[in-house]
Amino acid sequence: MAKKNALGRGLGALIEDADQAIRVPGTAINDIDIDKIEVNPFQPRKNFDEESLRELASSIREIGIIQPITVRRLNEDTYQLITGERRYKAASLAGLDTIPAYIRTAEDENMLEMALVENIQREDLDSIEVAISYQRLLEEVGLTQENLSDRVGKKRSTISNYLRLLRLPAEIQLGIRDRLISMGHARALVNIPDPNIQLEIFQKIIKDDLSVRKVEELVRRTNNARGPREGSPDHESRTGNYDELREHLSRFFKVEVDFKISNKGSGRIVIPFKSDQDLERILAVLDRMTNK
Repeated sequence: MAKKNALGRGLGALIEDADQAIRVPGTAINDIDIDKIEVNPFQPRKNFDEESLRELASSIREIGIIQPITVRRLNEDTYQLITGERRYKAASLAGLDTIPAYIRTAEDENMLEMALVENIQREDLDSIEVAISYQRLLEEVGLTQENLSDRVGKKRSTISNYLRLLRLPAEIQLGIRDRLISMGHARALVNIPDPNIQLEIFQKIIKDDLSVRKVEELVRRTNNARGPREGSPDHESRTGNYDELREHLSRFFKVEVDFKISNKGSGRIVIPFKSDQDLERILAVLDRMTNK
């Protein structure tokens, strides 16, 4: 069946003609030996949920890596992680010998930004390729969503909708890549908090050839049956408030601040940094706040 084939080709199915990528440092995809990669010692995130890692490792064994990690070359045989530590750990847990990666150098940030922005303007990109390009501009180039909106000429809400696609299970992302479902289908699926239910509806879309409107209605009925969760009016109102606060904090700290919010309203605020100097700058900002 076509569906089976679409879900079994891994990265090759997601990024077609990967070897034909723009030859700018940090845009081509390379397979790197996992044992040649070391974790960034300044990575602020130290704890990873073991069950979540095992689930991701299982998915990687089944369909491969969806979004490449990013590394910098330290010497001929050693690389250091920039982004993607969770994927790196899960790939190692899955027993992979190599992992797809973008290789960055310290001098290529401006070239990388130009290449990614140019790439986004291509008409033949699928939604997941666009989302990955947006994510790289935020994480690796250090743009805020406001900066990114100006660079690519898209509304922030449009960029957010693309980025939300990367929360979907790998099987659904490949389904988007292979045009088994549309962007409209995917946007509806993102509003369901349970990935297992997302996959059930994804398979139903393919089997019954559901329209976007029918999927939206199915998602509404599913969420109503589960109570006021993601996608409900109460949740959307609360999320809007969080978005405004996140934008304010991002401008204040001059980094892309992230909120991790559960359906119950609890969560945490994540302020990332890229170096010792960047961390010292953020701590100085906090010191000024507490000394006022």
